Amino acid sequence: MSLLTKPKRISLANPSRFTKLTAPFMWPFLILGIVFFITGILWGLFFSPPDYQQGECVRMMYIHVPASWMALFVYGSCTCAAFVVIVWRHGLAAIGLRAMLPLGILFTTLSLITGSLWGKPTWGTWWVWDARLTSMLILWFIYMGIHFLIQTQSSSPKQERLAAIFTIVGAINLPIIKWSVNWWQTLHQPASLMRAGGSAIHPAFMGPLLTMACAFIFIFISLTLVRMHTLLMNRRMGSRSSVN
Repeated sequence: MSLLTKPKRISLANPSRFTKLTAPFMWPFLILGIVFFITGILWGLFFSPPDYQQGECVRMMYIHVPASWMALFVYGSCTCAAFVVIVWRHGLAAIGLRAMLPLGILFTTLSLITGSLWGKPTWGTWWVWDARLTSMLILWFIYMGIHFLIQTQSSSPKQERLAAIFTIVGAINLPIIKWSVNWWQTLHQPASLMRAGGSAIHPAFMGPLLTMACAFIFIFISLTLVRMHTLLMNRRMGSRSSVN
């Protein structure tokens, strides 16, 4: 082989190759997510014990906590995609950013709603301007602003880069959400799972909690792939129609 011959590179950055390689995972991941979700819901509602302080309302944790984790995880993933958009200006990263934003909005909305439902019996009120709650609400507004900026199918590369910049700037809110319970005096309880000295969550609650977290992760991956495939297909159809 000639020394000047460049080896073929297999890259997920190619939209066609990405579509071909990820297509087999979309529906199996969705099925896995549904199975984990049903298992986690049944486990949490009927087979886990009530909390000695909060009673039966602790079961809201199995939705609220994984949804809150996913709200932060999805935004972190959006930030990575935004970084690729700005540095390499790759269209597939912009597609990924657009695909993940509505899912981030969904998880953040679910976190805020379940947090309010959980707060009423435990705090005596639906909402307080607590540091953790307020920073999560700010995250929701950041998600919505970026989503509306690039939601149109005909969004230009300039719009996508602008949305990527806003996404990276908005990432400053993530450590604020994470450490707000340590930096300020709040009603929200501090970290219980990942903390120095080990988890404060009893194993009886840990099982359904982690099962629901797995469910949300699989559902997120599946729906992200479905949305990316759909957006890529629409972009191809738009390009063909413009040529014709």
